[in-house]
Amino acid sequence: MSHYPRPSSLLGIASIVAALFFSGCGYHFAASGDALPSDAHTIYVSRFSNETRVTGVNDELMRYIKDEIDLHHRLKIVDSPDAADLELSGAVRFVNQTPTNFNSALEPTQYTQSVVVSAMLKDMHTKKTIWTTSNVSANEHAPVVPQTTVVTTPSFLQQNLRSADIANMTDIQTAQSETSAARDLMFQLVAQNLYAEMAEGF
Repeated sequence: MSHYPRPSSLLGIASIVAALFFSGCGYHFAASGDALPSDAHTIYVSRFSNETRVTGVNDELMRYIKDEIDLHHRLKIVDSPDAADLELSGAVRFVNQTPTNFNSALEPTQYTQSVVVSAMLKDMHTKKTIWTTSNVSANEHAPVVPQTTVVTTPSFLQQNLRSADIANMTDIQTAQSETSAARDLMFQLVAQNLYAEMAEGF
């Protein structure tokens, strides 16, 4: 009798390993919205406050949060709290860009961008807070010189660039392009994490 695992067993093991891997990476699959009230169909996204010194970062984040909510088709965004079943509010608590890699002349070759958000969800019918979090975060790395640009990273692949383009770019052009792409991906990720936590009640 063979002692090798059956294909169905291997598939089950692979599924468990994959689930543990992704949960460990902090990646959230598309949230089903099971934790949201079943009778909630509309949401008002209140303007997040800005507790940082970076002007406009809260308004920038708002676009990504609204896009993420729209993407799931679970809730319809409305323009007034009076027309909403739920209200999402919050604050950008921290945003920063820090040099993390240097060349032999101690010049930065890579920066790490970070953002931390707090949020709360209110049931507009009962006027009760049904979910709150103080630490939804995301960070991305941005190379600022062509020599340290990795052309297989998500932030690079979402740009309209090829590896040959980077080789012909100046340091300033690389820094502007990669910093912008990393910032975009960072805000996408924090919006995804925020929605997943809200919809699943984490």
